[in-house]
Amino acid sequence: MNDETRKHPMRYARQDMETAQTIPDTPQTRAPAYRLAFADDDFMCRAELRPVRLQLELLKPEMILEERGIESTIVLFGGARIPEPSKKDSARTETLADLSKYYDEAREFSRLMTVKSMESYGKENVIITGGGPGVMEAGNRGAIDAGGTSIGLNIVLPHEQAPNEYVTPELCFNFHYFAIRKMHFLMRAKAICAFPGGFGTLDELFEALTLIQTGRMQRVPVLLFGEAFWRKIVNWDALSDAGTISADDLELFKFVETAQEAMDVIENWDA
Repeated sequence: MNDETRKHPMRYARQDMETAQTIPDTPQTRAPAYRLAFADDDFMCRAELRPVRLQLELLKPEMILEERGIESTIVLFGGARIPEPSKKDSARTETLADLSKYYDEAREFSRLMTVKSMESYGKENVIITGGGPGVMEAGNRGAIDAGGTSIGLNIVLPHEQAPNEYVTPELCFNFHYFAIRKMHFLMRAKAICAFPGGFGTLDELFEALTLIQTGRMQRVPVLLFGEAFWRKIVNWDALSDAGTISADDLELFKFVETAQEAMDVIENWDA
């Protein structure tokens, strides 16, 4: 609902915001206390308003996605530092150069999934990424290759880059709170694909696995691209052997190598 569709006899908030900009300039009207509360940046950024800011970050993307008719998403997690193959010579390490193949796999997976999404007029199986470079860029780029749309969930960081150029502008969001951003990744998720990455990718993957493991989230396919990478950085069997997870927990995810393999798993999924 917005000011154009809402019907009631009271003045709209936007009208008062515009009127407040044309009032006489006096000591009283210049005082911070006189500003409309919802139009006062200093007030909105006070520590006491954190619950309101949390709610706003939850509501804004939710309302826009709902108005757009998007019902389900396919999540792509993965490293911002993984280059596309044509640029792998500039990679910081030999390992990153080798991992560049997953840029192409992410792009192709996103293309294939977006073709499938367009069968529902872009309402189901919409690609969603963190909106940054690397694997995230590849995911949004694949949606463009298919002629479809995709979502980007950026977050403000000290070294933050602009959103990658392939995110659908109307579906490009920016966050202050990591927790709310991660909620939006998972609220509509029908599958989760994790490509090689760093701390952020691990954080996102393990939160999703924890929610599924504890029954806080419905089980969906969790696909880890690059078995060699994931087995090298996480000793999954050691966790099971130690009893810190159960043997059944190892069934919560599956290793895949290619875009087509991931598509096959998702299309044949039976929870």
